[in-house]
Amino acid sequence: MTTELRRLRNYIDGEFRDAADGRTTEVIDPTTGEPYATAPLSAQSDVDAAMTAAAAAFPAWRDTTPAERQRALLKIADAVEERAEELIAAEVRNTGKPVGLTRSEEIPPMVDQIRFFAGAARMLEGRSAGEYMEGLTSIVRREPVGVCAQVAPWNYPMMMAVWKFAPAIAAGNTVVLKPSDTTPESTVLLAEILGGILPKGVFNVVCGDRETGRMMVEHKVPAMASITGSVRAGMQVAGSAAKDLKRVHLELGGKAPVVVFEDVDIDKAVSAIAEAGYFNAGQDCTAATRVLVHESVHDEFVSALAKTAAGTKTGQPDDEDVLYGPLNNANQLAQVAGFIDRLPAHAKVEAGGHRVGDKGYFYAPTVVSGLRQDDEIIQNEVFGPVITVQSFADEAQALEYANGVDYALASSVWTRDHARAMRMSRSMDFGCVWINTHIPLVAEMPHGGFKKSGYGKDLSGYGFEDYTRIKHVMTSLEG
Repeated sequence: MTTELRRLRNYIDGEFRDAADGRTTEVIDPTTGEPYATAPLSAQSDVDAAMTAAAAAFPAWRDTTPAERQRALLKIADAVEERAEELIAAEVRNTGKPVGLTRSEEIPPMVDQIRFFAGAARMLEGRSAGEYMEGLTSIVRREPVGVCAQVAPWNYPMMMAVWKFAPAIAAGNTVVLKPSDTTPESTVLLAEILGGILPKGVFNVVCGDRETGRMMVEHKVPAMASITGSVRAGMQVAGSAAKDLKRVHLELGGKAPVVVFEDVDIDKAVSAIAEAGYFNAGQDCTAATRVLVHESVHDEFVSALAKTAAGTKTGQPDDEDVLYGPLNNANQLAQVAGFIDRLPAHAKVEAGGHRVGDKGYFYAPTVVSGLRQDDEIIQNEVFGPVITVQSFADEAQALEYANGVDYALASSVWTRDHARAMRMSRSMDFGCVWINTHIPLVAEMPHGGFKKSGYGKDLSGYGFEDYTRIKHVMTSLEG
């Protein structure tokens, strides 16, 4: 018996379309490893059509008032809330995430973030007008940049789509968004939702592979390219955008240090860190994956973490007892397994370290100890349910180890000593430092990193301003 595959389509200029040449790719259910849908494999003509639509829609959308854009985004937020179950079902089919956690941990922040940017649309601030030269008044205008080419990742497909389109549209830009080729379904459904509210051409979705993304970034129309993805992808986008000096917004990989001092409640810290490390199968650039523990409590911490890992469950989306589902795709499963297979002799797998089952892309919650700072698994992003543990002797060594990687997105410090927490947070070279917690995000605060974790901010007023440009207007007072 052959099951008919779902048919996903591009959304361009207010209508759903197949790729112009009819090419498609299969979309795989990561819980089974089997195809469940097809999506367009868009080529240059499809990208051209989307960019043309976005460019045509830009002048009118740019000239809408902030109040009009706010109303549109508030309607979008309400519609996302109303159609939450459809979005959850699409996201779960695409990713294999637990249904309950997708409902509780993704829909509410998505709705909140859209509403935040709806408010931000009316709160752009600039320096006051003034006479800085006799007889002349200067004014600073903030304007939308134009058409934005945006590429979203596969780890949080619908939430990252929100992080892309909401600030861009709130600022008066138009958007061409490409979801990952492995997770296009929830983004296509978002296009349907937005299409019922926004003028045609303001929001467009083009499905495809890396080549499609390259065409978008190198296209002559967009004024800005924004990507959430790997360091490799970010470097490619930055290089492509440099050819015509496009603005670039990059949110890339992470290797978050979790610095645990000897004065913490071990059981409480382990519980929180394990959840922040294994949530979404560790497929989170801010995941608590690289734990640094004071040598006096190292063995106790490792024992407790291994026990917690052994009690953490991965499995099917409808199982209410699971913390996370499968890895997203076969390549990602191979990457995670490869890190474990290549561990040096001095490393010790304390828990997990193996695939779960022979169907789908499930991997056991894993703990690895005995590692050194220059080990591959310490220096490179695993992006899976793997937590490494190292020991440190003092604050200086903890700081050296924490900052001793190429990534600089997120980090955390665990201690009851307030002064020590403040010293560490000042010196840790990361875009976010949590204290006695790890991974919470709020719409009002910026998310973004340094070094090879990229540049530009998501969320917050800073993220909103990234989608604007500044113009100086000077006028004579003499008429």
